[in-house]
Amino acid sequence: MERKRLLIVDDEPRFAAFVERVAEPLGYDVEVTNHGRDFQSAYRRNLPDIVIIDMVMPDIDGNELLLWLVEQRCAADIIIITGYHPDYAVNARLLAEFKGLRSVATLSKPVSVGRLREALASPGREPSQSPPPESKSE
Repeated sequence: MERKRLLIVDDEPRFAAFVERVAEPLGYDVEVTNHGRDFQSAYRRNLPDIVIIDMVMPDIDGNELLLWLVEQRCAADIIIITGYHPDYAVNARLLAEFKGLRSVATLSKPVSVGRLREALASPGREPSQSPPPESKSE
């Protein structure tokens, strides 16, 4: 079975490492980037099957990256993650869907292991509203 490619952009290295630890046993080859420009280069180099985007970053924010993905005609599943108010991610999801990105889900930090696994196992579908009773990320 071919492994799926996951591309992460998050300016918090500990959180990105947490996502990587959860994703690899689920059959993902993971590439982590910490800046928007690095994300764009990695995306062009190796088209991912799924993308995880942090909304608030110092150089290019998540909304800008989502619009850039629209320009690239991105076919990957997308998970938007934020540590700010959940409405921020929901509004970004609505923008992404309106602009034509196909499969977009949202998660709020801190993210439980169970919720992240659920999102990675069924990309494009919103994880259940009741968090599983498992440990939380940083």
